[in-house]
Amino acid sequence: MIIYPAIDLIGGAVVRLHKGDFDQLTTYGDNPVSVAQSYADAGATWLHLVDLDGAKNPDNRQIDLIAKIISSTGLKVQTGGGIRSFADVQALVDAGASRIVIGSLAVRDPEITKTIFKAFGPEKICLAADVIWQNDGFYIAVSGWQEASSLSLFDFIETYQQDGLLHALCTDIDRDGTLTGCNRDLYQEVKQTYPKLQLQASGGVSMLSDLDGLTADGVIIGKALYEGRFTVAQALEAVAC
Repeated sequence: MIIYPAIDLIGGAVVRLHKGDFDQLTTYGDNPVSVAQSYADAGATWLHLVDLDGAKNPDNRQIDLIAKIISSTGLKVQTGGGIRSFADVQALVDAGASRIVIGSLAVRDPEITKTIFKAFGPEKICLAADVIWQNDGFYIAVSGWQEASSLSLFDFIETYQQDGLLHALCTDIDRDGTLTGCNRDLYQEVKQTYPKLQLQASGGVSMLSDLDGLTADGVIIGKALYEGRFTVAQALEAVAC
């Protein structure tokens, strides 16, 4: 299992949101390069980097900072936040990103998203399946998690099967930033349905035991690291056993 320590950026600072709510924000420092380097020093090979300024307004994308984090640390970086166009993907690839996370665009404009898959290849793209429970099922959230679409999780994944979809992260929004544990049943169901999908679990990790037996190929960890629940080194050791 790959450990993806997470850094969320606003105005050059390291922050975390509670359930994606910008009004429930906690700041954990103003040196994301140093934070990322500490993760690399601990043995991490990947970083999950979310540009929350870019998510709100693509014109404010922190592209220079993202490029600096990549070049300074040597980490492979998976990044997203407000990807609206082919050009947005190209700019992040040019900045050195190893993988681009696409969420709302993949819901609203499958045609452009399929073009991106074809141009950059499945290894470069991670589909963000961020979900809200409603009407007895999980549905994809859009607009910075502020609204639910009418698209179910499995219909969303199915849309890109013919495009070679390889990587997807799935966030249970009700658990994100809450330290209440992962939605194990959700990830198990996704992996049973799509066993070849490289699935990343996201949302709710609070302790090392949350990683034990988790049905996923990777896990994104944010608040638990900032709150000192455990370290990146301990997480890497836990999944290596």
